[in-house]
Amino acid sequence: MEPLKHECGVAMIRLLKPLEYYQQKYGSWMYGLDKLYLLMEKQHNRGQEGAGLACVKMEANAGEEYMFRERALGSGAITEIFQNVHRQFQDLSPQQLSDATYAKNCLPFAGNIYMGHLRYSTTGKSGLSFVHPFLRRNNWRAKNLCLCGNFNLTNVDEIFHEITEKGQHPRINSDTYIMLELMGHRLDRESERLYQIATDKGLEGRQITSFIEDNIDLTNVLRTSAPLFDGGYVICGFTGSGEMFSIRDPWGIRPAFWFRDEEVLVVASERPVIQTAFNLEADQIQELLPGQAVTVRKNGTVCLSQILQPKGVKPCSFERIYFSRGSDRDVYKERKALGEQLTERITEAIDGDVPHTVFSYIPNTAEVAFYGMLDGFKKQLNRQKVDELYALTQDHQPTREEIKAVLRPYVRSEKVAIKDIKLRTFITGGNSRNDLAAHVYDITYGSLQPYVDNLVIIDDSIVRGTTLRESIIRILDRLHPKQIILVSSCPQVRYPDYYGIDMARMEEFCAFRAAIALLHDRGLAQTVAHVYACCKEQLALPADEQVNCVKDIYAPFDDADISQKMVEMLQPPTVTTPIQIVFQSLDGLHKACPNHGGDWYFSGDYPTPGGVRLVNQAFVNYYENIYNKEYK
Repeated sequence: MEPLKHECGVAMIRLLKPLEYYQQKYGSWMYGLDKLYLLMEKQHNRGQEGAGLACVKMEANAGEEYMFRERALGSGAITEIFQNVHRQFQDLSPQQLSDATYAKNCLPFAGNIYMGHLRYSTTGKSGLSFVHPFLRRNNWRAKNLCLCGNFNLTNVDEIFHEITEKGQHPRINSDTYIMLELMGHRLDRESERLYQIATDKGLEGRQITSFIEDNIDLTNVLRTSAPLFDGGYVICGFTGSGEMFSIRDPWGIRPAFWFRDEEVLVVASERPVIQTAFNLEADQIQELLPGQAVTVRKNGTVCLSQILQPKGVKPCSFERIYFSRGSDRDVYKERKALGEQLTERITEAIDGDVPHTVFSYIPNTAEVAFYGMLDGFKKQLNRQKVDELYALTQDHQPTREEIKAVLRPYVRSEKVAIKDIKLRTFITGGNSRNDLAAHVYDITYGSLQPYVDNLVIIDDSIVRGTTLRESIIRILDRLHPKQIILVSSCPQVRYPDYYGIDMARMEEFCAFRAAIALLHDRGLAQTVAHVYACCKEQLALPADEQVNCVKDIYAPFDDADISQKMVEMLQPPTVTTPIQIVFQSLDGLHKACPNHGGDWYFSGDYPTPGGVRLVNQAFVNYYENIYNKEYK
């Protein structure tokens, strides 16, 4: 498939002991900094456009910097930001570098809280200014706020209006800046509330400052700001005075995991990275539940709070299919289950001819589903052999040759497709560029018997279809299989995503283009105009009253109709090998991933009002900008 862009990854560490403790026990006061690097590198799959880290030093004196940040762009950004940090220590003597007290008093990034972020932009906004973490500075330490997150908000305009009505003047109308300003405003109010209490107590000067820093409660900030957010999010942050938090959206769309012992509290987007970094078992790590926040006070007190009530929990299923690391215990099992779930559908496609079928996968994310698919066929074949052996023994004593004949069939698997070197297609143009793009994948010649063997090849998803048409189908055809069965471990991707994955335009989806073509083929073209009018009517309603009208585009057809049309659209003219496409069913997806019901990409059932509003808007945009030009 064409690589999808995922929003972001987060990592955060709160040291619960003084730096001297880590120097003595682990031989370095940079324990937290080193662990953050490991957490970020282990989540490199979640960010190729940029990375950033931030740190707060809780024991700085007045006039000394206490918040530090490094950001960089590019796939090598993680290495770059940590090199920049360590470059500031290169002139130190070994004695200075191993002196935790000296580091705490004199060195940057010798702090108590570390926060890292990996960025994949999905909204078209890129550049260093959009790389997290974001800082909101103030002369009062408790009013300084640093944020990073894995999120897309669907109601940025509404929040922008909310905060401008209160007199704020945001510099940029984007979800990250708006979130920073809104939460910063609520943090200001929390500080002012404590200021009033302190003055009522008769406190003065630094006594007031200490009272605010010792009593500020970030759950108050979260309870007054988070209800305004519509979308999928995990937000992490800390204040200049040392308060820390991480909160997950009430639908549980975006993932977050955390671990705490007497030394650290750590948060990350994925569980296995925490396991690896801290040598833990999976059961020692907790998932941050929908609507929950984990907070740490300045004094190190850890609190788990239900900030928002769960709202029909819908964790993203694409996390399980594609984005999350396959090394996670549960993700691995679920991806295998996705492959095994397809056994019956594939058997129908090959007309039960397993002996003359070679099974393979598109590297590399479909590999685990491939193992599950093989397991399914091995179990099926074993059941068949048991039945045949049992039948043989009913009327006579089978000979060795008869038994061998029953046992001879096996499930044949080969590494047919190979992800080749990343060809530099920008060095040429036109037809030459297309020719180079067609060779991104290569094949293992001789891996099947030409014109005799079926080729079943599984991918994790089929979204746009471009790579299939321009590269994969062409290269597989060189093996001359009897037929090619393209298998998707997930259902047909029919609808855009607005919660963090780079799938926002309707016309990008192969399934959508196939449905539009089928409407024209079958004399139902008026349906498109009807859906457009319906979407326009819905957009005049409040978001929480809207319904997804785009479902009507697919209503006249079953999955097989759309799959067959996709074959017609994706099969290159020069390829004569028969092709079928087999998709996962929605029921199969839910059986394989029972705890991740966020299936709006496939079903159109968006968990938030903002998602419904945006899908209606996406169809209006498609109709006005593309459809009228193509079909007028």
